[in-house]
Amino acid sequence: MERLSRLTPFYVMQILKEASSYPDAIHFEVGEPDLPPPPGVKRALAEAVERERFGYTPSDGLAQLKEKIAAHYHRTYGLEVEPERILVTPGSSGAFLMAYALVCDFGARLGMSDPGYPSYKNFAYILGIEPHFIDVTAKSDYCITPDRIQNIDALQISNPANPTGNIYPDDLLESIAKRCDEKGVWLISDELYHGLVYETHPQSALAFSERAIVIGGFSKYFCMPGLRLGWIVLPKELVQKAQMIAQNIFIAPPTLSQYAALEAFDYPYLDGVRATYQKRRDYLYEALSDLFDIPAKPAGAFYIWADVSRYSDDSAAFAKELLQKIHVAVTPGIDFGRYGTRRFVRFAYTRHIDHMAEGVRRLRDYLASRSAKT
Repeated sequence: MERLSRLTPFYVMQILKEASSYPDAIHFEVGEPDLPPPPGVKRALAEAVERERFGYTPSDGLAQLKEKIAAHYHRTYGLEVEPERILVTPGSSGAFLMAYALVCDFGARLGMSDPGYPSYKNFAYILGIEPHFIDVTAKSDYCITPDRIQNIDALQISNPANPTGNIYPDDLLESIAKRCDEKGVWLISDELYHGLVYETHPQSALAFSERAIVIGGFSKYFCMPGLRLGWIVLPKELVQKAQMIAQNIFIAPPTLSQYAALEAFDYPYLDGVRATYQKRRDYLYEALSDLFDIPAKPAGAFYIWADVSRYSDDSAAFAKELLQKIHVAVTPGIDFGRYGTRRFVRFAYTRHIDHMAEGVRRLRDYLASRSAKT
């Protein structure tokens, strides 16, 4: 099928597979937290197993978990979100598929940034939706601006963003929401990395539009990637259709994961998670700044987007070289789009500083000797 033939592979998965064959590999490639979830999550998971909670839950998720998520929006953003507008999904990926299916007909145009998270376009291809790529650069802090919202049916933004770590300032986010409302464009805001923000505390898109669709999840900030649990907040008018999608495609979110997630909102513990990643960001940003050109210090998530053009104009070849020569794994920029991405690689600061420091040492020594030979 033509739409499936347009799916693109993740080079990072090839890098990860090869890196696993090197016992001394340094891992900067995968955006997976290495910190454990809040302690209560493990206890709740064990209790759910002990109580044999193996059956289906409601298709839109446990009522008590939806209430916890709604309380999270009130505590974090000062927003009143009715639990009925929240659907719990199998990972945030399930939420994206649901959102796209809800607001984009076959052949609709979905705007998204380039560079950007690669699954967005692949989800679109699977559903027969046409991705409309909007090139972003450091000049706009890798943000889509309202004037670029043209000739699309829906707009997907990431806040904070993968791979660049940028955050949409509240005034810009409000302007984007207003522009979308004026033009009848659905706004889908990926807020999966909310919580992993360092100097600012961005508002949710829910504050600026009643039509905004917001996606969150437990994989990153809550350190629960393997439990595969996300959520979506919808306008009331879309909830019933979303429930029908969930009933037919997902049946229900993972039951054990939902009971575990009831104990995920441990804010003192989560403050420590944020602080740990901020320290790692500060270390790696400073350590890499004299080796690569880094257009912007990341304000959120856990990635550094580094320009490697002083060494190579082919980020895939460069990433492969680093892995094979010094066993340092990074993600080539071409995973994230076409606009200037061949000059970039992404570093994830998801390992402890000692691990990263060894990687930086190898990089510094190798690049110095490599430059001396040319």
